[in-house]
Amino acid sequence: MSFFRRRSGEGAAGGADGGRRGFGFGRRPAAPAGVPPVIDPAGGDEGLRLMLARAAAGDWAALRPALAAVADGAELTWLLVALSDVAGVEEWAVEAAADRPDDALPLLLAGARHVSWAWEARTGRRAKYVTEEQWQLFHQRLDTAEEQLFAVAEREPQWLAPWYFLQISGRGASLGPDVARHRFEAALRRDPGHLGSHKQRLQQLCAKWGGSHEEMHAFARAAMLAAPEGSPLGELVALAHLEHWLDLPDGEDHAYLTSPAVLAELQEALRRSVLHADYRRPRGWQGAFNTFAMAFSLADQPRTAHLLFETLDGAVTESPWNYLAGDPVEIFRVHRDRCAR
Repeated sequence: MSFFRRRSGEGAAGGADGGRRGFGFGRRPAAPAGVPPVIDPAGGDEGLRLMLARAAAGDWAALRPALAAVADGAELTWLLVALSDVAGVEEWAVEAAADRPDDALPLLLAGARHVSWAWEARTGRRAKYVTEEQWQLFHQRLDTAEEQLFAVAEREPQWLAPWYFLQISGRGASLGPDVARHRFEAALRRDPGHLGSHKQRLQQLCAKWGGSHEEMHAFARAAMLAAPEGSPLGELVALAHLEHWLDLPDGEDHAYLTSPAVLAELQEALRRSVLHADYRRPRGWQGAFNTFAMAFSLADQPRTAHLLFETLDGAVTESPWNYLAGDPVEIFRVHRDRCAR
């Protein structure tokens, strides 16, 4: 197999976006290890699995009570991220919102879906390959999302979710650094430790979105150190190093990730977050373990990567493996099996 880097694609709505590149291993045969890897849209969460089925069926009457029962803003946001990928939600959620204009939940779901739906229209291809029709559709859907999400934010000023999705729509609409900072700060006022909002801010600070490596690394490290040990925010450091790696030419990339300074920062972030005794796995915890597993595998640290792969037990998340060309499940398998040798 041969995996190639996608140098400067501009990616998807919420997580890892950008180039794809080869994973740097030799061509030794891989040793099979563990259960067959798979991407589970529900992340092993049976409650979300039922919600996804109800969303696919357009059954808002059954879906609404489950969403309304979620008191934690971060959990509700995580659920909405998954539900926003369900085709057809953009149709019936708008109708549900019109039927109950006093209910902000269906409008919130509609706004989240329109953000995801906009990025589906734009695709993850490089800008020069996106057609004029795709650009128009992208911006039309983002405009609708912005209108819906701001309406929710006005009705429910304590809710985190509108501000999380507004960070993504604002980046797509190129609304500028001041708007981006305002929306991130608005999210943090509602949940100071929200990992998803910090990840969106990290994307905004990436060089490919008008930031710089220096800004990105400074933000990731400061956020990690400001949080208590055991916080999931340590993942930001690993994501920042993957973004930097992605931006480097072949040869320099591997030297960067395997440098003593970067390895020390990766180890520190791992110890302060997912391997810390105070870490408690939130819903969607598999994403952080996939991030660290990929970073340590690429950094030629198979023993550490193997520990992370073992914990995942075949649970693949599309991000960050979509940095690499090919099927994320197959790429995960190759990395896992090689680290098990």
